[in-house]
Amino acid sequence: MAGIKDKVAIIGMGCTQFGELWDKGPEDLMLDAFEEALQDAGIEKKDIGAAWTGTCYEETSVGKSAIPLAVTLKLPFIPATRVENYCATGSESLRGACYAVASGACDIALAMGVEKLKDLGYGGLPQNETQWGTRLRLVFPNLTPPGAFAMMGTRYFAQYGLSPQEGKRALARITVKSHANGSMNPKAHLRRTVTIDEVVNAPIVAWPLGLFDCCGVSDGAAAAIVCRADMAKDFRPDPVYVKSLQIAASSGEEMLYQEWDCAHVEGTVRAAKRAYEEAGIKDPRTEISMMEVHDCFSITELTIYEDLGISPRGRAKEDIEAGFFDLNGQIPCQPDGGLKCFGHPIGASGLRMMYEMYKQLQGKAGPRQIKDPKYGLTHNMGGIPPVNVVSVNIVGR
Repeated sequence: MAGIKDKVAIIGMGCTQFGELWDKGPEDLMLDAFEEALQDAGIEKKDIGAAWTGTCYEETSVGKSAIPLAVTLKLPFIPATRVENYCATGSESLRGACYAVASGACDIALAMGVEKLKDLGYGGLPQNETQWGTRLRLVFPNLTPPGAFAMMGTRYFAQYGLSPQEGKRALARITVKSHANGSMNPKAHLRRTVTIDEVVNAPIVAWPLGLFDCCGVSDGAAAAIVCRADMAKDFRPDPVYVKSLQIAASSGEEMLYQEWDCAHVEGTVRAAKRAYEEAGIKDPRTEISMMEVHDCFSITELTIYEDLGISPRGRAKEDIEAGFFDLNGQIPCQPDGGLKCFGHPIGASGLRMMYEMYKQLQGKAGPRQIKDPKYGLTHNMGGIPPVNVVSVNIVGR
């Protein structure tokens, strides 16, 4: 397939601080992210030919349409579209902007993602209608996200012969790594380092997942400005080029047949395979420089290592313990702290991940800077292990 490789470049990005931002509304957050992105790109508002905005919940004033984006940013009567794709919403917004530019529909486009979860009273154990809709509640009347991913954790431990103690400590090591990175990021919500013992002994939410194995709830926004690749260096000397954009939506067949082992996410496997093909990557373990992945729970991040083809099946624990994914490891994962430190304002997370890859590729990540990265990968997952939507994007210099 020809794909989107090197047809589109990111020339500007913005990202707010994430957290319990009671003094800001969604419009304030969009404006903050947009102004940073606009200044970073060195363009004027009139240069933008189209805009996409991603938000998951309609209860805020940025729901249902893109009119709030146009009104807040005072966009000059350009095409504007609101998208939503569960937790991959921010990545979906970026995909829309990139596809518009790649198609020739416009030369420069804006992607925005925003969410104000704290204003909704959204908690860690919502009723199922809130997150998955009434139909899924009829199938799984007691389903919660921690419960769904906890079952994947226990299944993974059993399938690959990890004792409860070994499994818990492997998950704790992931959390400790992310908090170490997030402690250096002024835009992160949670910036305190933690120890393995603190994580292992934390109150249980849904075994084996304890309090520190679960990402938080926060507010935030992020934005990207993209243009035709052949124009990129007219705006800046260090644009970041899009190598692949892939999304895989599950049909739900995983939970209908016995072939699925409940220890991996098939959508990630499929999206990653296509992303590598589109980007021309043959061996992700040696070619990918860094990753931001959807660590809604620590077990999710562990299985992502294997589903992306980085760690061999059943052996992610070895890479975790060897520091393979640490900031000074072979493929740093969550260099900005991940969902674990930023929380998960759903519409913003995918673009927040891309913001870190963008800054890292430009050598502008401060104390978190990775040495000479070539390719950065972002991974978003919405849904639960047996039915989901997954985004895998790759960018490079």
